[in-house]
Parts: sequence; structure tokens; C-alpha cells
Amino acid sequence: MDSLKNKIRDIADFPQPGIVFKDITPLVQDPVMLRECIDALIAPFRHSNITAVAGMEARGFIFGSLAAWELGVGFIPLRKPGKLPYDVQRVDYDLEYGNASLEAHIDAIEPGDKILLIDDVLATGGTARASCELVEKLGGEVVACAFVMELGFLDGRQQLQNYPLHSLITY
Repeated sequence: MDSLKNKIRDIADFPQPGIVFKDITPLVQDPVMLRECIDALIAPFRHSNITAVAGMEARGFIFGSLAAWELGVGFIPLRKPGKLPYDVQRVDYDLEYGNASLEAHIDAIEPGDKILLIDDVLATGGTARASCELVEKLGGEVVACAFVMELGFLDGRQQLQNYPLHSLITY
């Protein structure tokens, strides 16, 4: 995974002073490394009878849709409120700095669907946990959560103890 790690650059003081942002742009611009990343991300799940991949807005859309393509299943976008045109199910959740919500179309998941949840980064775990709750509210089963990178010092795994986790890179 060192080759992938070398494609993620640090941006100091973004989006605010004291934060070191992990920028995936160089990774997604490199077709060879992007393919390697997607292959590694889905490797443990190729034979898990996944029926769909769900990804959180916005960078989860990049990795999630490519993972869905590779697995031969559909992709479910988990969106911020007001972005989806049809009837939605919604989950509200708390963040360390306020509140947030995620939505999905009410017909995006059939009862019993086996969902692989994918995002670029696992940080505090709040968004990932809310995503799992949303999938389950719609009748799906979260098979696992997969992340390109994990910020281990933020202990997001604590929020996802009930789900198998797969992270390619841990900081």
C-alpha cells in the first residue's frame, strides 16, 4: 500500500488552521494507481454476494461507483439533504462540530440487499455509522465498510464495532 500512500498528499491548514487534509486528487488522476486502489478495496468482498455498493457524498461516489462497476452491481448514492429528486429516507446524526443528515431514495435498497459501504476516509466514524443506519432503515444489510484510508488517531472504528471494516491505509 506504500504506492497508494505516495499518491495521497498532505495539505496543511485545510480546511482550517491545524488540520492536515489528505488529498486523494493525485490518486484518482493516476489510472494505474486508481485501478490498484479499487482492486484492493474490494478484494475481500468479491465473493460476498454483495447486491449493491453505497457511497457517501462526495468522495465516496468516486470509489463506490468504481467498486460497484468492478463487482457488477449497482451503486447507491447517500446524499446530503435536498439533493435527491424522489422520496427519501433520512438519517440525522451528530458531528463533533454540529449536526448533519444523509438521505437515500426510498426504493434504492430492497429488503435483504447486501450492501458494501465505501468511502475515501474513516475519520471520527459519525458519517459512516449514519450511513449504516440509513442502509438498515431501508431494509439492507451492511456486509462491511471499506475505506481507502483511516485516520486511526480519531478512533472512528469505535462507531462501527458491529460491522467488518477494511481500510487500505492507516495514518
